[in-house]
Amino acid sequence: MAIYSLFLMTISVFGVVSSPCFRNEQSLLLQLKNNLTFNSTMSTKLVKWNQSADCCSWEGVTCNEGRVIGLDLTNESISGGLDNSSSLFSLQHLESLSLAYNDFNYSHEIPSEFDKLANLSYLNLSSACFTGQIPIAISRLTRLVTLDLSFNDLHLENPNFKVLIQNLSELMELHLDGVLISAPGNEWCRALSSSLPNLRVLSLSSCNLSGPIDSSLRNLHSLSIICLNDNYFSAPVPEFFADFKNLTSLEVFGSELNGKFPEKIFQVPTLQTLDLSYNDDLQGSLPEFPLNGSLQTMVLRGTSFSGTLPSSIGNLKILSKIDLWRCNFVGSIPDSMASLTQLKYLDISYNKFSGSIPNFSMCKNLTTVRLCNNYLS
Repeated sequence: MAIYSLFLMTISVFGVVSSPCFRNEQSLLLQLKNNLTFNSTMSTKLVKWNQSADCCSWEGVTCNEGRVIGLDLTNESISGGLDNSSSLFSLQHLESLSLAYNDFNYSHEIPSEFDKLANLSYLNLSSACFTGQIPIAISRLTRLVTLDLSFNDLHLENPNFKVLIQNLSELMELHLDGVLISAPGNEWCRALSSSLPNLRVLSLSSCNLSGPIDSSLRNLHSLSIICLNDNYFSAPVPEFFADFKNLTSLEVFGSELNGKFPEKIFQVPTLQTLDLSYNDDLQGSLPEFPLNGSLQTMVLRGTSFSGTLPSSIGNLKILSKIDLWRCNFVGSIPDSMASLTQLKYLDISYNKFSGSIPNFSMCKNLTTVRLCNNYLS
């Protein structure tokens, strides 16, 4: 839900409309509707836009003193009609725009006129079936706080990744999952650290990135969410990840990580989600867990983690998912795990655990338990 935070905040601040919609802006919105192809039986917003009502009352439209500042056309079954001549690019006061979860049929590139929307702070074009090169116009939206172009068929060559982000110094959330970037660690990491000092959310899954992860990334002190799944790092996880004081989520599954995972990352007080799965050569062991840790999801499946489960795992009172499938753990299952009352999912199959199974009767939320292929009695 993080990618929508700014848009929702805008709605909450400007939700009360004190002035009627400017007539020219209402005309532009109606022109936009008429030029878009959308499924009227599935639309919940566009289909209701009409001349008889003030446009500031239309669903998906947010106004401030009669000016249209927000447009949310998420999941409106739009399938075409957006090009450089669109009236959309005449809505000069737009601050928030979402065209996410529509279907431009992978036959439409992102229009090059986006730089006309100079006031945009939130832009979400995710899962909209755009294709081709990301235009240089996006790099000119210098007020952007959130940029989401993920899950399309996009690539970065000219401009490349460095050029795209070098002027976006206000950016706090960057989502480019699935965008073909194809850059080594010393390029993409240094581009991020030199251009985006306020970055909190970094999501670059399936971007054809390679490693090692450069030490320059440690300069992004505000990082909270790191999602780098499905890349080709062929390198260890850096120890400096444990220095991110606001880290809540670290996901790097299937990214060819190796070496020993830093135990200190498990102990970051704010960490809620850790997913290291399907990194066959990644080794490590579990540390002693502090009291009242924040960890909710711990997924190590398909790694080479080994050793025993510490009894201090019972300190993770809000842990809801443990997945240790096909690791190399040994020893007994600590009785303290039976006190994890929020636990919903437990998979420790295909290890070398032995001894008795704790009584999980206190775990009222537990829906999935997999213990097979161990030495349990």
